[in-house]
Amino acid sequence: MASTSFSPYKTASGFLLPSIHSAPPFFTQQPNLSTQITHTAHWTRLILSYARHRQLFLLRVEDAETSGSNWDEILKNERINRKLLPTHLSFILADMVSKNLAIYEPVRQTRSVLLYWRTPEEWAEVLHGWADSTGQLNTILTFYDIVEPPVPSPLVGLPLTMLRKAIAILAKTSRAQTIAVADGEGVRFLSGNTTR
Repeated sequence: MASTSFSPYKTASGFLLPSIHSAPPFFTQQPNLSTQITHTAHWTRLILSYARHRQLFLLRVEDAETSGSNWDEILKNERINRKLLPTHLSFILADMVSKNLAIYEPVRQTRSVLLYWRTPEEWAEVLHGWADSTGQLNTILTFYDIVEPPVPSPLVGLPLTMLRKAIAILAKTSRAQTIAVADGEGVRFLSGNTTR
C-alpha cells in the first residue's frame, strides 16, 4: 500500500499545496507553543496565497464547518482524512488580524475576516493603475463601475471595505477624490502627485 507522500500536491483549481498539507498534525492545534507558532505561520502563508490564487477576499469560520465552500481545497485533505477544525481556524484568523494580515469583516465579530493578500496600499496602486490604463482619470466612476466593470480587471469583486481604504490612501496623495453620486458613492481618479 502506497503511503501519502509529503510532497506538494496540485488541487483541482491548479493551486500547488505545500508538502506540510499532507502531514496530519498540521490540521491539529498543537499544545507546544513553538510548534503552533510555526504551524500558524504556515497556515497564514497558505491561506493568503490560496486567496490570491482564487481571488477570494473573505474567510469565515463556517468555511471549516461546512462542505462545499471555496476553501475546501485547503481546509480539508481527504487524502489523509483530515480537516481544519473551526476552533483552530478561529485561532489562525485571530493571529492574522493581530499581525495586520486580515481584519474582521464585518467589524465587532470574530468569525469572518477580510484577507490582506494585497495590502490596502497595494490595492490603491492597482486601483490607480487600472484607472490610468483604462483612460478613466478625471472620470467620475461609481464604486459599482469599479468592482463590476464591463471588462474583467483585477478589481472584480473587491469588497467595498477594501475599495474605500484604497481610495482613502489615494486621496491622501491627491490621486483620488470621493464624490457623491445619485446612486451611491463615486470617485474621480486624478493623475496627482505622489510626493507631498
